[in-house]
Amino acid sequence: MNASLLSRITIEPGKCGGKPCIRSMRIRVSDILELLGEGISFEEVLADFPDLEREDILACLQFAARRTDIVRIAA
Repeated sequence: MNASLLSRITIEPGKCGGKPCIRSMRIRVSDILELLGEGISFEEVLADFPDLEREDILACLQFAARRTDIVRIAA
């Protein structure tokens, strides 16, 4: 995992209900992931959110990948 990308993801209790956001902006990681899941391209996302950078989208993807990397212990 790229720590510099993950540092773009912030969680603040008083902002967006404590949900993960991008660089302390009120743009939630989940919103960007949902757009990508609907087939919206990076370029379209960046056009719709002019304050975002390509690295912000990559950070969202990396954040999501990290959250799904759960170690399972067989009983």
